[in-house]
Amino acid sequence: MIAQGEAQGADMATLRGIAEEAGELGAIRALARLGLDDPKAAKDMGELRELLEAWRDAKRSAVKAVAGWVVRMLLALVVVGLAVKLGFWGVGK
Repeated sequence: MIAQGEAQGADMATLRGIAEEAGELGAIRALARLGLDDPKAAKDMGELRELLEAWRDAKRSAVKAVAGWVVRMLLALVVVGLAVKLGFWGVGK
């Protein structure tokens, strides 16, 4: 549209100014619809980012813990399997 306006004789600086102002007004409306148009919005967004990072850290830790337990259980099963295979159950009799 800017190229079309320029072709019809409008000043490029004016067209860019109009486009910039329209974009800014659109962004303000979008933030207002999301409820992020008040002075506390930046602080709220920061807190949400911190909360999301904490959630990701907790999830990573939980996955690592579960993986560790799975590995330990598999190793225990291997040891028990070897004990049965080699006949260690009858040693104490």
